Amino acid sequence: MPDAIFENPRLAAVYDPLDPDRSDLDAYAAMAEELGAGSVLDIGCGTGTFALLLAGRGIEVTGVDPAGASLDVARAKPGGDGVRWIHGDATALPPLRADLATMTGNVAQAIAEPEAWRGTLRGAHEALRPGGHLVFETRDPARRAWLDWNRDQSYRRADLPGVGRVDAWHDVIDVSGPLVTFRSTIVFASDGETVHSYSTLRFREREEVEADLAAEGYELREVRDAPDRPGKEFVFLARRP
Repeated sequence: MPDAIFENPRLAAVYDPLDPDRSDLDAYAAMAEELGAGSVLDIGCGTGTFALLLAGRGIEVTGVDPAGASLDVARAKPGGDGVRWIHGDATALPPLRADLATMTGNVAQAIAEPEAWRGTLRGAHEALRPGGHLVFETRDPARRAWLDWNRDQSYRRADLPGVGRVDAWHDVIDVSGPLVTFRSTIVFASDGETVHSYSTLRFREREEVEADLAAEGYELREVRDAPDRPGKEFVFLARRP
């Protein structure tokens, strides 16, 4: 089941205003251009920010996400009718022949169960045309990013038309090996409602990801740095032979 922060309609509606800086997507858009991608499968597309960015550049985009509320937000955005939205995940896609498949932000790490992760890699592989590419990021476990996931470091506030003031922050509640679970707290000042969402991310070592890609038939072309977070993430560029 998707986390409440994506599936709860009230939370999905304020997701973008609480995280307005999506300059991290610039590197992915540049890679789509670098690879000459005319068609893209955006796995875990959420509220559609990246899918719509690409569609606005004339790329044919399919966005897939298990959170219906997030897809409702995506469909309602300007240009939303120019993207094919699929409610589901990469393990059960219709026939596609995409040039590029992407998992931006936390998507790869949010697929925490090993079988679901392998199924996602298989589904993306099947959706790519021969010679197509898969691009995704995952945090370097050695940098222990979760140490900053607390109220002091993550607090955000937005004043939204028709909604009022919204306050949000994260707190780590468990670290068990490669799994890190955190609680997101969102407070709506208009009626005082406080909503919690719980998320678990898997921090995979680079060697583990490389082995998973090889096992699912990918050819690893490159592991890049994330331009917006240098030294903190691995950006994998793999190819379906």
